[in-house]
Amino acid sequence: MHEVVQDYSAAQVATGFSWTECPRWHDGALYFSDMYAARVIRVAPDGSWSVFADFSDRVGLDGARVVTVGIGFLPDGRLIANSMFERVVLVWDGERAEVYADLRPFAPGPVNDMVVDAEGRAYVTQLGYDLWKKEEPVQTAILLVETGGSVRELEEAGLLTAANGITISADGGTVVTAEAPEKRLIAFDRASDGTLTAPRVFAELDLLPDGVCFDAEGAVWVAQPGGGAAIRVVEGGEITARVTIDAERGGRTTACGLGGEDRRTLYVCCGFEVWDFDASVRGGKGSIWAADVPVGAGEARP
Repeated sequence: MHEVVQDYSAAQVATGFSWTECPRWHDGALYFSDMYAARVIRVAPDGSWSVFADFSDRVGLDGARVVTVGIGFLPDGRLIANSMFERVVLVWDGERAEVYADLRPFAPGPVNDMVVDAEGRAYVTQLGYDLWKKEEPVQTAILLVETGGSVRELEEAGLLTAANGITISADGGTVVTAEAPEKRLIAFDRASDGTLTAPRVFAELDLLPDGVCFDAEGAVWVAQPGGGAAIRVVEGGEITARVTIDAERGGRTTACGLGGEDRRTLYVCCGFEVWDFDASVRGGKGSIWAADVPVGAGEARP
């Protein structure tokens, strides 16, 4: 790994959540998944926050607990969210949730993160096996949810172990995901129909990667739960910048996303308790942090 050339400190923006994940800038505000509370939070530019979508009253399919993880917005403004253990994508109409896409035929275990492209197609990553039950790893494919809710397995992209965060480059031609247990980022070429091909290593990392986001220059910001930071990595593995979090107040860094008026603010999700769902909700120590960085997201997604 190469020397970090620029270091930025982050400030806490909001707190009071469970395990926070998947920050998305949309329509002038930050949205993220308050996972174990089964809700999506909206944070205004002044730091005030409110519950945007509440899934906590939902009865999970097949008796599964409802845990919201990857989120995104369709071109018509509707929110979609992965229900991790139900293995479905839910759509929120402002009052209630319905199943938008059923991933169960393609997902042997919990689903994970999501990124939505400009056309409204959603790429969904999978854990593939239940980490909380200490199951053995199972490799799975990235799933593509088409604009009408149909699902296809992206076989050309190959199989991955516990794929996590996922992001689309500013020109739309590249997708990168974090293959968490392998401590690396994997890149794919992206076709106009959404197909992913030519899997390759974008960067080898020293610590497990979680959530990711591209910036306009083609670098990827990566949240590393074991490092108390998010790092900016260029293809090949060079680290060019780091946003650090006060570990005593923030805990572990889980995900990151670029937002703000010019999308030059890196928002970082943080949490303390990922294994005990109820303790995570009761503790309410999850938080959001922010740091201004020189390169914005441009047209990169999320």
